[in-house]
Amino acid sequence: MSEQQRPPQSQEPPGTTAEMTPRPKDEMADYEGRGLLTGRKALVTGGDSGIGRAVAVAFAKEGADVAIAYLSEHEDAEHTVALVEDAGRRAVAVPGDLSEEAACRHAVATTVEQLGGIDLLVNNIARQRPVDSLAEVSTEEWEATFRTNVHSYFWCTRAALEHMPDGSAIINTGSVNGLRGNRSLLAYATTKGAVHIFTKSMAQALLDRRIRVNCVAPGPVWTPLIPATMPPEKTESFGSQAPMDRVAQPDEIAPSFVFLASERLSGYFTGQVLAPVGGETHPG
Repeated sequence: MSEQQRPPQSQEPPGTTAEMTPRPKDEMADYEGRGLLTGRKALVTGGDSGIGRAVAVAFAKEGADVAIAYLSEHEDAEHTVALVEDAGRRAVAVPGDLSEEAACRHAVATTVEQLGGIDLLVNNIARQRPVDSLAEVSTEEWEATFRTNVHSYFWCTRAALEHMPDGSAIINTGSVNGLRGNRSLLAYATTKGAVHIFTKSMAQALLDRRIRVNCVAPGPVWTPLIPATMPPEKTESFGSQAPMDRVAQPDEIAPSFVFLASERLSGYFTGQVLAPVGGETHPG
């Protein structure tokens, strides 16, 4: 089965890589680092699988030690840790529900303790649920989506800034849905719009510390979030809405994070939303 042939499938949230057919390309197997992040210490939330895993491995191959924070997908997290260690870097796995402030502070504190500091933060975790109308979105669902997709970014950033030296970098994961909206992902799209504005605002607020804050806003990407949140019949055609007529793989998105993390490559970038969206030329 090719990477673009997907049978209808579903999982219970938060989803795992092992149950996906076909498995996503998220190990950066053919990626060759150039020492762009040598000596850096990173925390990647949602780093157990999908985009987070690919970013963690790419950072490691560029010379960074990496901590990954995740909810409860222990098997996926263990595999990501092994991939980072195979790249010759230190890896730390921190389980916990980052929709709670205490867990965010714990993830940052563990990163600092185990890796000796933090100078790269990737806020990446996300929650979504497709609906047919706003009436289907309960107050509890709305608040839970904001706690995961926005509050955790705020809490992790605030905690990390207590330890980050001047010249660090923060990268948030946005979405094409936050650029142009999505009628079936009302709460999710709204939170991603908030992430984009949070990025721009924090970039302005941290100029005096030379801490660059940017965002990657991907189009459709094949990750465990998709079968864990979408109806089975939609997973089969997921990605066909993009002009390129295909879904992206996490390995295709991770280099954007490397670019924004590297002072050498993007030292004049802050407050930007980089959008790998498969051919949409006017996403927002």
